Formats: sequence, structure tokens, C-alpha cells
Amino acid sequence: MTVGSGSPGWYLRRLSRMGPREVGGRAGDAVRRRRWRSARPDFPAVTGARFTAVLPAGTTAAVPPDAAKRLIAEADRLMEGRAGYFGVDRDDLTDPDWWYDPKTGRRAPWGYAFDVPYRNEDAVGDIKQIWELSRHQYLTVLAAAYAVSGNERYAERVAEHLRSWWAANPPLRGVHWISGIELGIRLLSWVWIRRLLDGWPGAAGLFEDNPVALKQIWHHQRWLAAFPSRGSSANNHVIAEAAGQFAAACAFGWFPSSARWRAGALRSLERHLRGNTFASGLNRELATEYHGLVLELGLAAVAEADAAGVQVPSSIRLVLLRMTDALAAVVDGRLRPPRQGDADDGHGLVVDGAGTDRWASLLATGDAVFGRLAWWPAVTGTDVRTPLLAALIRPYPKKGTAPALSRPARRPGHFPDAGMTILRGPEEIWCRCDGGPHGFLSIAAHAHADALSVEVRHDGVDVLADPGTYCYHGQPEWRQYFRSTLGHNTLQLDGGDQSVSGGPFLWTRHARSRVLVADASEGGPARWCAEHDGYQGSVHRRRVELAAASRELRVVDEVSGPRRAVRLAFHLGPAITADLAGNRAVLTWNRDGEDRSAELGLPGELSWRAHRGETDPPLGWYSAGFGRKEPATTLVGTGFADGAQGFTTVLRFRG
Repeated sequence: MTVGSGSPGWYLRRLSRMGPREVGGRAGDAVRRRRWRSARPDFPAVTGARFTAVLPAGTTAAVPPDAAKRLIAEADRLMEGRAGYFGVDRDDLTDPDWWYDPKTGRRAPWGYAFDVPYRNEDAVGDIKQIWELSRHQYLTVLAAAYAVSGNERYAERVAEHLRSWWAANPPLRGVHWISGIELGIRLLSWVWIRRLLDGWPGAAGLFEDNPVALKQIWHHQRWLAAFPSRGSSANNHVIAEAAGQFAAACAFGWFPSSARWRAGALRSLERHLRGNTFASGLNRELATEYHGLVLELGLAAVAEADAAGVQVPSSIRLVLLRMTDALAAVVDGRLRPPRQGDADDGHGLVVDGAGTDRWASLLATGDAVFGRLAWWPAVTGTDVRTPLLAALIRPYPKKGTAPALSRPARRPGHFPDAGMTILRGPEEIWCRCDGGPHGFLSIAAHAHADALSVEVRHDGVDVLADPGTYCYHGQPEWRQYFRSTLGHNTLQLDGGDQSVSGGPFLWTRHARSRVLVADASEGGPARWCAEHDGYQGSVHRRRVELAAASRELRVVDEVSGPRRAVRLAFHLGPAITADLAGNRAVLTWNRDGEDRSAELGLPGELSWRAHRGETDPPLGWYSAGFGRKEPATTLVGTGFADGAQGFTTVLRFRG
């Protein structure tokens, strides 16, 4: 059953996942919100403000020509008012309505920010659609286009839109003053806009010599200092808040509170980067896109520190280094990382045009800042962001001068703390096995009920796919499906999820998994085995073996306990065509003009049926990105498990 947020029952369930300290902090926040409703804070006088955190001379000349070409093409599209967000194409962005949701046609209501019911799509519209434009990352693209080309029409459009936004969104009024992650990312965008427009004659008049801009920057930082994400909500949001606050306090350090804000944000950033990251370098939310978001935010924060000459704890650079090495270790041969957990297309800093590979860009920046290891995959693509960040970030000290740190001599295949194992075979057979924790913190907000799921690719093509996320608010039946056990390549008992949902970002009971065997050897047989306790009274154990010589993946599911109804699901990628006959399916697809195929032998103890694009209830879908979904084939076997029942599935790739 899907449980909505905002109901009395949801508040009780949410409260039950908080500790005393968090409850006290939230109570203080509530008092502060009431007080701020009528309070008129004294904005400090600012004189002599100057922006000094500029790019070193010649930086933009290092941008590769093809990356610059993509950037200008994207900027020109934006100048025409065209962009796409979460599956919705827009052509109204020459003069944006900052409160309008093009998906539902609704417009968010005016009023005191904390009174706006932003989770209620009927009252507000799709909040993600409204918020995304006001992260101003499309303006960082336009500003980058100015910096690369010198064409002032890009700078003038940026100035026009910033002035429009500031006029339409006074402090604490309306939907854009509700969520700290939005304020943090917006501040980071403003820092980069000012930096990229530095050669434009109107830059100072837009920012440091503009009282409206100064008040907006001050109020954003005052808000973030007052209302940090707390306790069970201190996931990627708190890192975005700290990174944005820190960046602004470094680059816009014009206020009496700037030093205090900077120090507080740096403490928060250091603590939460460590707390949100496993020692192996993988993000504790176990949602890959948030690994990318946090890494982007951390690198951007270090860039501001180095540009301003602010010392940061060595632990921050070490965490970012581990995150980068971990990313290099888990991507497939086409530089695609796992599709694990929630994904909402969120980015920390955007200065590139369409077609730029996010993960290749992060690895390129990692190479520039930390140095690549011999086993890292090759990065052949180019981007704008890497030379800009690398121009600001102090290079990581070379071996012998840095604090002792052991980087992996060989590509890791198993990450014990995260419970992730990557099995690799010939011709880029890639298999992710999930035996890790159910998300992060007590609510595991961005987790899916996917214990013991597998994800299999061949040369970068999803064969057994993780279907993705699709949506957060407004469509509860779809939110439930894409995070459900049935929505993943694993086994379901008695029609229920392994973990219990209490709302769209709340899990009230978490399945506990443990990995029993993890041999990710490359070249020989690779083996993995894990189990979880999510089904009361029964244990699901799964064994996976990848035989390189035969190009065969064998999956064995065992269920111990009383007789129970079973559904075993295998979700195929959108490029895969399946011909199912009995318990055998022939899979075919095309990669770069070449026809490829595999045979999937399914457990004969179960009755098999193919599902595709069904809506009542949802089944047979794939979401390539937030707000987008397309039909894909899902094979579901139904039957019963009785005692120590075993089910064997064999995926054999043809030559």
C-alpha cells in the first residue's frame, strides 16, 4: 500500500524515526519559522564589496573546442527560450514565470514560504518542475558561453533573468524559500555566474554593486544558517546546503557574518561528507546519482576554498579522492555507473552543453585533481567543467608529500561496507550484485526495496535492468512501483516488499542483508552469495556465478521457511526484445549496428509470463531519467517456495 506524506499517520511514522536531538532541533526550527513570519531583520550595510575569486588568466582557452561547441549550441537553444526538464519540453524561457509548472499547468501560490504546501501537487503543481529552473544552472551555462565566446548577449540574458528572479522572489515569500537544497545549489550557481561573467562590464553592477543582489545573497545565507537539514534528513541535502553556504561565504564574503557562516558551513561539510560516505568511497545512500551529486558539490566547495585561500581539512580531499576512485571502479566499459536507488537528475554545477557525459566529466576532473590510477577506465570525451575546476583546485600532493593514503593497486570488485559487488566477464559483461544496507539513516529516504537484486549489462547495454525512479511526488502508485521489490531483479514473497514503506521518502522497516561470498576475480569464475531477512519467517539467499569461459551467468535463489507464494522478476532493458516460450526466452538487441543475442533459461518450477507497459497495476517499465518512462519487457515467474526451495536462472550470451 502506498502511504502519502503529509497525513497525520505519516507525521507519526516520521516522528518515530527521529531521535530526541532531532526532535528538539525541529521544534526549535518551528519556533523560528513563526518568529520569522513577522520579523524584519536588519540587513547590514555593505561598502567596498569586490569579487576576487576569478578564474586564472587563460583558463577558458583550455576548454576543448568540441566541448565549447556543445556549450554554445546549448546556450543558443536557451536563448531561444527552449529547454527540457524531467521529460517536459519548454519553449517559454525567454521570460520565465518562476512559479509555473508546465507539466500540470498549475502555478504555486503566493505567501509566507513555510505555509506553502509544496508536497501537494493539486495545490502547487509538480514541485520539481518549479524548483529546477530556479536552481539557475541554465544561467551558469549561459554565463559559461559568455566566458568562452565573449558574446555579451549571453551575459545580458543572465542579468535580465537574475533581476527578474530577485524581483519575483523576495526573501521568505513563495515556493523558492522552502527547501535548503534549493537555496544551497542556487547560491553555488550565483558564485559561478559572477565568476564566469567577470569580463563583462556589467558584472559588478549585477552583483556587488547591486543592493537587491546583496540582500538576496545575505538572506539565502541567513536562511541556511538557521534551517539546516537535521538528523534523519541529513543526507545529500545537507551537503548541498553546506557547499552552497561555504561557496558563497568564500566568494561573497562581504558581510559581518561571512566568517562565521564560512566556518560553520565548512564544519558541516567536513562532518557530513565523512558521515555520508563509506570508507570504500561509495555514498551511503546507495543511490548512484547522489554519489555523483555529492562528489560534484564537494569538488565545487574545494574549488572555492582554494580560490579564496581558505584551508580545508585534509579529510575533505581524502573523501573526494575515495569517491572518485570508487566511481572509476564501478562503471562499466561505457562509463555508465550502476542504476541503484533513487535518481532525480540533480547536478551540483552545470556549465556544459547537452551530450556531455556526466561520469566521464567527473573522472576527467578526478584525473586532473588527484591523478588517475593505472586501472582506471579511459576517458575519451571532453567537457567544459574540468578545466574550470582544475584551474581553481590545488592539485593533490604527490606520493611522499601527502598524508598516508593507500589507493587501490587494482580495480576493486567488492565493496564490503556498501555490500556492492561488480562481476565482470569477457566482451564487457558487467553484473552488479546488491547485498548492502537498505539505504542511509533511519528513513533511508532514497532507498529501494531491492535487496539481492542484480543488474546485468553487455557492452553498456542494459540486459537485466534496474528500472530506475521516474517520479517522487504526485503519482504515488508509480513512486511505489519503481521502488518496490517487484520493480527490481529479485524475488518477492507473498506479494509484499522486503522493506516496509511509510511514505514516498520513508521506510519504517529495513531488510538486513549480508554478503556471504564475494569473489570478483576477473578472467576466472566470479562468485557472489548473499541473503536477507526482509521476509518475516523466511530467508532469501541468492548465489550468482559468472563463468568467463562460457559467457554464462547463473543465478540461484533459495528460500527457507514455510510455504509461501513467490514472484521472481527479471526486468529487461528497453533495447531488448524477448521471445518467451515456456521457461526459455531468447533476447535480442542491436549495439552500434551489430545484432547481439542471449538466451535466458528461467526456473521451470515457476509459471512465466511477459509483461510490458501495463498500468493497472504498473509493470513493465523503464525510466531513463526523472519524469521519463517507457515500456520495457518484464518477465515474471509465479509459484510457491516450500521449505529449502531453489530456483535456477541461467543467462548465456551468444557468440
